[in-house]
Amino acid sequence: MFDLDKWQEILGTIKKNKLRTILTAFSVAWGIFILIILLAAGQGLRNGAQEQFGNDAANSIWIDGGMTSMAYEGYKPGRTIQLHNADFYHIQKNIEGIDHATAVNHGHQTKILSYKNEHAGFIVRPVAPDHYLLEKAKIISGRFINEIDFNEFRKVCIIGIPVRNALFKNEDPIDKFIDAAGTKYKVVGVFNDPGKGDNDRIYVPLLTEQRISNGKDHVGTIWASTGTVSVEGSELIAEEIRKNLAKKYHFNPMDINALNVSNNNVEYVRIMSMLDGIKIFILIIGIFTLIAGVVGVSNIMMIIVKERTKEIGVRKALGATPFSIVSLIIQESVFITSVAGYVGLLAGIGVVEGLKAAGLEGDFFKDPNVDISIALLSVGLIILAGALAGFFPAIKAARVEPITALREG
Repeated sequence: MFDLDKWQEILGTIKKNKLRTILTAFSVAWGIFILIILLAAGQGLRNGAQEQFGNDAANSIWIDGGMTSMAYEGYKPGRTIQLHNADFYHIQKNIEGIDHATAVNHGHQTKILSYKNEHAGFIVRPVAPDHYLLEKAKIISGRFINEIDFNEFRKVCIIGIPVRNALFKNEDPIDKFIDAAGTKYKVVGVFNDPGKGDNDRIYVPLLTEQRISNGKDHVGTIWASTGTVSVEGSELIAEEIRKNLAKKYHFNPMDINALNVSNNNVEYVRIMSMLDGIKIFILIIGIFTLIAGVVGVSNIMMIIVKERTKEIGVRKALGATPFSIVSLIIQESVFITSVAGYVGLLAGIGVVEGLKAAGLEGDFFKDPNVDISIALLSVGLIILAGALAGFFPAIKAARVEPITALREG
């Protein structure tokens, strides 16, 4: 039941001791505020890492040729291991557990692209038809390179949004021709990379590029996704790929310099585990910050009880029950911590939303947000802690005999 007299007394006490109340409330609000900011920062880092891996297919394996560093089966070290189309086809069709696969050559070669009187430099990336599935590229108009384009050496391309804007302005690029350093490619689609990092390029069929450049079937990188295979399963796939290519090219399977097989499944789990550890560490720091605020409230409540010893003695002498004294002090403590916690929560969320609105995000820091359930739980805990902070001084005060309280006051 709402007790107006008790609330008037609590507000009167707070008004009488403004500075002390403000400092007490600030310690609680600051603790909640810091916790919200730290949790948002930790989530932003995790989201950024997830998006980076999402763009590069977290469940994928990359294979790059290298140079042997060990003598093996009569072959001297120092041989270059060059991957070929046959290696791509073998991995795509014969390695169990592979979901999709692509091959890339000259993956970051920049060329001057032209359309009518517009010219701009962008990356031309020769790829296989499944590439967009691994790159997570979203087709916004037209289509991607298909098997017919690939096998019939068609001169087609799919372009990113920046390329479309630079060369075509407001014109629809589909079925138009782009000149890429002397070779004309027909635009069959436009794509958008959700992470924005791969938009400044055009994709062309790998076999077409090989025929135009030098006729050799060289491949720079083979990229294969492993679907829903477990991390352990992906490690077996990576090991099988290494052994197969080691047998074909006669190098020691233990020679990591001869062939780079990067398992993003393992890297993803490792980095996510590290970021989860950071989140736990951040949460611990936030909790200790809150504890410091609660300790401050407890100390202030002890001082308040000490200052009001005579008043408490008079109340008991006039018949006040221990419960009424305890409830008054706890109510004041809970009121201060509740208001301060709510203010800290709003301030923290406001700063996080302000940072997002200002666009202060990067490739490795995306969408910093706070789980509202955790935020409300934190406020609830600080209120409970505030009640406990006021409870023990209140119990001590309620046990004091009236005559003793009046003498000490």
